Amino acid sequence: MEMEMAVPYEPKKNSEIRIFESSDDIATDLAEYISQVSEISVKERGYFAIALSGGYLVNLMRKLCEAPYSKTLDWSKWYVFWADERAVAKNHVESNYKLTKEGFLSKCVSYWDRNTNSYISYINYCGAWFGRPALATVPILNGHVYSINDNATVEDAASDYEFVIRQLVKIRTIGVSESNDCPKFDLILLGIGSDGHVASLFPKHPALELKDDWVTYITDSPEPPPERITFTLPVINSASNIAIVASGEEKAKALHFAISDSCEGLDALSIPARMVQPTDGKLVWFLDEAAASSLMAKSNDFDHQGF
Repeated sequence: MEMEMAVPYEPKKNSEIRIFESSDDIATDLAEYISQVSEISVKERGYFAIALSGGYLVNLMRKLCEAPYSKTLDWSKWYVFWADERAVAKNHVESNYKLTKEGFLSKCVSYWDRNTNSYISYINYCGAWFGRPALATVPILNGHVYSINDNATVEDAASDYEFVIRQLVKIRTIGVSESNDCPKFDLILLGIGSDGHVASLFPKHPALELKDDWVTYITDSPEPPPERITFTLPVINSASNIAIVASGEEKAKALHFAISDSCEGLDALSIPARMVQPTDGKLVWFLDEAAASSLMAKSNDFDHQGF
């Protein structure tokens, strides 16, 4: 269930904060949000270009594998990218590609069974129809899933990934920003670290200052593994829609720094999540109560003071 919260500050321009009681509630609302953005993008452009991060976010996306989304989404128009990736093999435990494939892309989808008047998984449906087990994954075309080159150096992988994106921008599979020449993804989904990092952009890292590159690489991530590629801030901020998803009390301080206008000091200003400010698009925060606890506590303080 989504909660309403009185906040002691105005949300930044083109942003929205949604707070939920549980992860299940986040997953339900996030699935509806993604579905709506996908539908609008396909209707307006003929494509839906989405960039993902890894971690907790992938688990939430499993709702899209269930009814009604499994049937109503136009999966053939989806183009999947990663806003950041670890420079490891695709089958490595820390690969965002592996996590997404196992947690989302390879999940069974559900369909309505007229005989039982219920939704059943595609694997059961196929088994009943053909008389043998069969596995059906999320029906996004393999050629529409763009992972990094895990056989290249991290520098070359970043360069290769940017080249691929530039080619897709030329033919408008990915849109282009009206404010600059950056790609305009229909949706970029991000998590946030306890230090406030988004994608693989970490506090006070030189990568935050890049203006011309679309994709860059780092070799000194404060979290393992050290080598990663990542979208730059100009690319993230050029998206039509950005969603940042957070769960857990360990994210509360970073979220307070990222969102609240009452933060003081250089620490708040160095938080990468605070630098996510869409140029022409919209930012939506999906938070559970624990992650939003600092925001809610501050709101209660203002309520008690009569504001």
